[in-house]
Amino acid sequence: MGWTSKARTSPRRTSAGPTSVRPTSALLTSAGRILANQILTGRTFSVRTSALLASTRRTFEGQTSAWQTSVGADLSGARLNQARLLRTDLRGANLSKADLSLADLRETNLNRSDLSGTRLCGARLFGSHLSGADLSNADLREVNLNGSDLSGASLNQANLSRAMLVEANLVNSVLTGCRVYGICAWKVKLSEGTEQQNLVITAHDEPEVTVDNIEVAQFVYLLLHNAKIRDVIDTIGRKGVLLLGRFTEGRIAILERLRQELRKRGYLPEGFNFDKPETKDFTETVRLLAGLSHFVIADVTNPKSAPLELQSTVPEIMVPFLPIIEEGEEPFAMLLWIKHRDWVFQPLHYSSLDALVEALDKEILGPAEVRFDELVVRKAEKMKGKHV
Repeated sequence: MGWTSKARTSPRRTSAGPTSVRPTSALLTSAGRILANQILTGRTFSVRTSALLASTRRTFEGQTSAWQTSVGADLSGARLNQARLLRTDLRGANLSKADLSLADLRETNLNRSDLSGTRLCGARLFGSHLSGADLSNADLREVNLNGSDLSGASLNQANLSRAMLVEANLVNSVLTGCRVYGICAWKVKLSEGTEQQNLVITAHDEPEVTVDNIEVAQFVYLLLHNAKIRDVIDTIGRKGVLLLGRFTEGRIAILERLRQELRKRGYLPEGFNFDKPETKDFTETVRLLAGLSHFVIADVTNPKSAPLELQSTVPEIMVPFLPIIEEGEEPFAMLLWIKHRDWVFQPLHYSSLDALVEALDKEILGPAEVRFDELVVRKAEKMKGKHV
């Protein structure tokens, strides 16, 4: 099929410069209307369309965007695979069931667009704007959505297998029923309004396993299929010792010496320094590490060494907590070892680092092991439940 002379209308040249932008209506008459006609007739035009899009973009380089005509456009069922559409304004466009596989859609504005059932596998959507878009049942396999804004978007039943969503904004989005096998979802932005139930973490040829958190999905899959990771977690639970404290330059020697002594005894020391600004993520990290550990040794010499992170962790994590404090220092103002004395020991005062090491086996490690075994029995008793 050949292009008509009307279809190839070029922008007018004026003395003011090499190119002047034609009115929006004229743009619709040229490139926009041809695209619409091709789409409505359902013809395959992926190669020609890609070339037309590229040439039109070059024609209007540095001028008022020729793609303002695409706002709200009806491109449903269009075949736009491998099309170059970066930074295009497609707000509110109807692209349902279109083929955009391998298309370049970087930084494209697709806010509130209809992409339901659209084929986007392998497309580049890095930094794109998809706020409020409908991506339900879309094929998003191997799509690059790093840094994209998907806030309020619906991805219900979408296939996100092997997709990249690093630092993507998923606030208030709907992910229910998505396939997320092989997904890369580091540091995504979530909210209480994000719906993420029944995420399928397994491949099509594997028994279906679902989780309710996109960040947990990667971890759970690794647990199911990697025996080494399961062994590591089991080892941490049996030998991991979390060392908490404010280990500044003058006290870093305590952390290093405790690490050495614990390694000699077959333990796996994990040091966590409170010498950082307090944040919500900070608290969650302490809780996670404490929950995985065999027991916790907390140096509370400096009042700032036991901030709110420790106070919020101790009541929730039933593992032995052993506070230590340098002689002559006052402990921080909290009574955790009284209220939760079943797993929190009274502070052990030490006069020097050598004295602390000398007392390590008798006053810290031995009692911690006994208390750990007692807590295991208690937890097992609680799991028996009640009879009514």
